[in-house]
Amino acid sequence: MSRAVTLIRSTSLSDVAEYAYAATAPAESRLIFLAGACPLNEDGSTAAIGDIAGQAAKAVENMRIALADSGASLHDVLSTRVLVASHRREDLVTAWGVVRTAFGDHNVPSTLMGVTVLGYDGQLVEIEAIAAVLDS
Repeated sequence: MSRAVTLIRSTSLSDVAEYAYAATAPAESRLIFLAGACPLNEDGSTAAIGDIAGQAAKAVENMRIALADSGASLHDVLSTRVLVASHRREDLVTAWGVVRTAFGDHNVPSTLMGVTVLGYDGQLVEIEAIAAVLDS
């Protein structure tokens, strides 16, 4: 299967980052803009209350479903933004570890941010993404 996403790695920038510094998609690709994937159960309740890793995993699971419903997968993602409702760096690193593992070798450009609060009761993690696919 041909993919629309090309990850760009710069030899002029630090290799410490666990992600590509940029990504491109050709003009003929269809872009998919996902709403922030939240750690919500099917009944609308927040999953894994108080558990950043558990919420990150549920958000990734929900993102996979939204991507599949759009005709895409994690390997079609161009970039992500991971939001964590915490001022503690270790909480951000915990969420990032779950997201990074889910993406495997497809380590897209990403921004990791600590925020004050997220939209649902007990919500600690949200993941935004943009994807691109080539329709046949």
